Amino acid sequence: MNRILILEDEAVIRRALRRLLEHEGYRIEEAACIADARRLCEASRFDLLICDLRLPDGEGIEMLGHCGDTPVLIMTSYASVRSAVDAMKQGATDYIAKPFDHDEMLLCVARILKQRQLERENAQLQSQLGQVYPVEGMVGESPAMQQVCRTLDKVAPTDATVLIRGESGTGKELVARAIHKKSRRAQAPLVSVNCAAIPEGLLESELFGHEKGAFTGAAQSRQGLAEAADGGTLFLDEIGELTPAAQSRLLRVLQDGEIRRVGANSSRKVDIRLLAATHRDLELMVREGDFREDLYYRLKVMEIGLPPLRERLEDLPRLADFLLEKACRRLKQAPARLAPSALAAMQAHRWPGNVRELENALERAVILADGDCIAAEHLGLTPGPSQEATPDTSLEDYFRRFVLENQARMTETELARRLGISRKALWERRNRMGIPRPKA
Repeated sequence: MNRILILEDEAVIRRALRRLLEHEGYRIEEAACIADARRLCEASRFDLLICDLRLPDGEGIEMLGHCGDTPVLIMTSYASVRSAVDAMKQGATDYIAKPFDHDEMLLCVARILKQRQLERENAQLQSQLGQVYPVEGMVGESPAMQQVCRTLDKVAPTDATVLIRGESGTGKELVARAIHKKSRRAQAPLVSVNCAAIPEGLLESELFGHEKGAFTGAAQSRQGLAEAADGGTLFLDEIGELTPAAQSRLLRVLQDGEIRRVGANSSRKVDIRLLAATHRDLELMVREGDFREDLYYRLKVMEIGLPPLRERLEDLPRLADFLLEKACRRLKQAPARLAPSALAAMQAHRWPGNVRELENALERAVILADGDCIAAEHLGLTPGPSQEATPDTSLEDYFRRFVLENQARMTETELARRLGISRKALWERRNRMGIPRPKA
């Protein structure tokens, strides 16, 4: 039962409000002045404080500093609505003008208490999640993953730029979200941008915005994603795909905290934290002139390297259980378990698509399995060329070899599924690596 404190100096209003709320099942305490209300708040905890703005010994707004995180509903006359708005700017939850309608008051109280309940439940769930998966769902007890978690915990509270490196599917975006969640900007927006997914001709406009008439089709001014992240975090995935012009604009953001929209004559100040990720060899790109050296060193303030799944197979059983449970919830299926044959097949697989491939394989298995037991055949990890890669084989060498050896007997959809990537990503890699599709 919710406990509500009414702070109102007019006895008639106070008692009428008490009868109204008690009729709805709320437990009510009364106070006629700020001093009495303070004593009651010190002695017990309330779920809501309904407070008159004008009181004999001061203004009700003074209670904001004495009731902890208890929400405060301000009551005021129509003539003092501006003061009530000022009170909300200082932390009051809402205000209601007197004389108020009874239904209006009950709806307002119910809405505030419901929001309060949701906030508490969310905080409890976040606490439970933090205990089970300390780094926002990242699962792994291998030395490599423990090092990732330690570095993340150290860098997250700072505003340092972080470069996250790792093969496709290793969880780079998950790391970025964990850094943002643990940072002082956690309540501000996290804007994620996949640079590889934006056409080259639109990249600058999407990231930095444009002014009306800046180019054909720019019918009105538009805010860019970097500007939308002001006060929060901007995560640029696949940063190695940035065009030279976009690299130059991004360098200005990092150096001066300014963005200039395409077609603009002046710059705008922004306060953003930049996180970047890539699977590409930026050092090689710098040497070949494809990536700005000054931008590279601006990005590499802190670096987090994610190990591929094949190098942390000791994490596989726990990670598979976690992803299997997640897949069952998403697909609205009963909880499932992994048979020994499934675990053996997973341990033998090379996982070129890393955690993303594992997640896709388990989701497929949940759909195909007849009961609650996932067997090896449900995973679709057929032995073959995918098992023959050696630890010294680079990801791109492996990709080239696998595609060339299997494209004659597999469709593009099958190739993408076996590699743990999307068809779009397969097409992009074919183009980048010069591997044409076989002619029909």
